[in-house]
Amino acid sequence: MPALSEIIAVLEQAYPPALAESWDAVGLVCGDPAESVTRVLFCVDPVAETVDEAAELGAQLIVAHHPLLLRGVHGVPADTAKGALVHRMIRAGIALYCAHTNADSADPGVSDALARAIGLRVTGPLAPNADGVTGIGRLGELPEPEPFAVFVQRVADALPETVPGVLGAGDEDREIRTVAVSGGAGDSYLTQATAAGVDAYVTADLRHHPAGEHLAAAGPVPALVGLTHWASEWPWCGQASAVVARAFAGNVDTCVSTRCTDPWNVRAERTSN
Repeated sequence: MPALSEIIAVLEQAYPPALAESWDAVGLVCGDPAESVTRVLFCVDPVAETVDEAAELGAQLIVAHHPLLLRGVHGVPADTAKGALVHRMIRAGIALYCAHTNADSADPGVSDALARAIGLRVTGPLAPNADGVTGIGRLGELPEPEPFAVFVQRVADALPETVPGVLGAGDEDREIRTVAVSGGAGDSYLTQATAAGVDAYVTADLRHHPAGEHLAAAGPVPALVGLTHWASEWPWCGQASAVVARAFAGNVDTCVSTRCTDPWNVRAERTSN
């Protein structure tokens, strides 16, 4: 049975901490590096629901995309929401490891997983880092062109269902072949998607004004496909799970969380004129 430290070494080879943004908080949050691990749960959010799932599965390690303690803290008292989670994990013998913006920029990383889920062939990064290879987002292409309405449905069918669903902004009949994707909040990369000359841009947390100004710009611009943040990053869980499964074949069970931790859980539509 591998030690936690051995699993961390494999994760950090795939998602080097040096790729993380300076403001980020990645790495081991709690847990003893010397302890053995036989089961790992991969998830987007380290929250009560995924800690429950880890405990039910008997996992000794949670690998999450989002950090639990992103901003500096001076304590983790059990009467606070995040402190309670830390105490619960320690008592249950569950370690927590987070790979955030380092997983975003890694090759392959979060956006590669999103592109693969949609059925794209990746051709390069959307916003390259200094090395020109890694970076945020991916550019890709479909095997064959298809109408935008069909493409939006493709995206919806490829990702886990959420209450808000998948939204599209663009001409339903426009042919889509080249696509940019960015897992997580990506409207800050609208300019790069436009400069890349793609037919559509798939990302999460698209805000009203940036999206509207993008669509109203002069000249051709990519059609937009809007996802929830959780759905856009969930495919990475399978990618990271495969990394660990390959490294410790037969010695570590890997599980991808099946619990939707998207915060939006109620949808209402107008019932009267």
